Amino acid sequence: MPCASIVSAPSYAIPFSFSSTSTSGRASAITLTKRRWKPRIETRSVGFKFQRKGVVRATVSIEKETPEAERPETFLRGVDEAHSGSSVRARFEKMIREAQDSVCNAIEAADGGDQFKEDVWSRPGGGGGISRVLQDGAVWEKAGVNVSVVYGVMPPDAYRAAKAAAAISPDQKPGPVPFFAAGISSVLHPKNPFAPTLHFNYRYFETDAPKDAPGAPRQWWFGGGTDLTPAYIFEEDVKHFHSTQKRACDKFDPTFYPRFKKWCDDYFYIQHRGERRGLGGIFFDDLNDYDQEMLLSFATECANSVIPAYIPIIEKRKDLPFTEHQKAWQQLRRGRYVEFNLVYDRGTTFGLKTGGRIESILVSLPLTARWEYDHKPEEGSEEWKLLDACINPKEWI
Repeated sequence: MPCASIVSAPSYAIPFSFSSTSTSGRASAITLTKRRWKPRIETRSVGFKFQRKGVVRATVSIEKETPEAERPETFLRGVDEAHSGSSVRARFEKMIREAQDSVCNAIEAADGGDQFKEDVWSRPGGGGGISRVLQDGAVWEKAGVNVSVVYGVMPPDAYRAAKAAAAISPDQKPGPVPFFAAGISSVLHPKNPFAPTLHFNYRYFETDAPKDAPGAPRQWWFGGGTDLTPAYIFEEDVKHFHSTQKRACDKFDPTFYPRFKKWCDDYFYIQHRGERRGLGGIFFDDLNDYDQEMLLSFATECANSVIPAYIPIIEKRKDLPFTEHQKAWQQLRRGRYVEFNLVYDRGTTFGLKTGGRIESILVSLPLTARWEYDHKPEEGSEEWKLLDACINPKEWI
């Protein structure tokens, strides 16, 4: 979901510019010269269709990532850095980078030896990201923790993908939409089938266009969530996980947990299977109906709750013995994970539509997965209990 807003994961999103229509019906590469930007930026192009008095084809020019040898102090543009003391953009970037460090340290400690591979990248027009992946470790089959800061201009199609249709401003004007986005996105796939997969993502998004200019008026919103996807149910683990989410929510609004828990159950629904991806957690998007400072604090609290919600479960389950049958069931559930992410997740589809950094987009996928023809677990079995809970969401606390 998912960076793919910037919807499910802003680390998936990338900046791009917008050109005039193409009469040939094919997308073509362009170069862009823009005031205060470096001229003739190297780009790659992606075609988009959107409806406006018939079908129009637009070309999107996308800045190519530049690998960096070291992490910069900030990925913000200079104009944002100048206001870093009070800027929500700067404070959110600081929060997600601190969260990335703390989560990666906890994951490495649980693994007992393997370390994350890190890629740092930037873009000439501003922004960049840090992608960290630990693959085929002692505990983790694949663990990815990405942060990104993105400046760009998106066509209407991508804006609608990044934002629920009902939440789009009625004042939006036709045309490309300038945007800023920052976020942290992570998926952690353990090897042991008794240790659950965890996904979390927290993001901040702004659109900004001058008055009466094409594009959206200035808007901001927060999104995110943390959810658990086990292959086998240990009720004490699921209750611990949901209780931790509720405690974080209750510090700000007692309606948050029930509201965002249902939102999570509804969002992670695999329609063609008639089941949820996992056992839920919390999820919210397009959230701007509260004070901005309060929502920044809420997103920070949720990100800080990831380690206490998850690592105690991993420590209890990572070394349990398991059978080939149990491993095969885990791989079947991983197949469901792949199906949801590639078909329904708004963050993944946003990243693919905008020609995003493919390694960041697909880092959420497990290293291995399995599909069997017409597989049905035996009724009453532990596998059946998991499937039943995915079909019929429960109130765990």
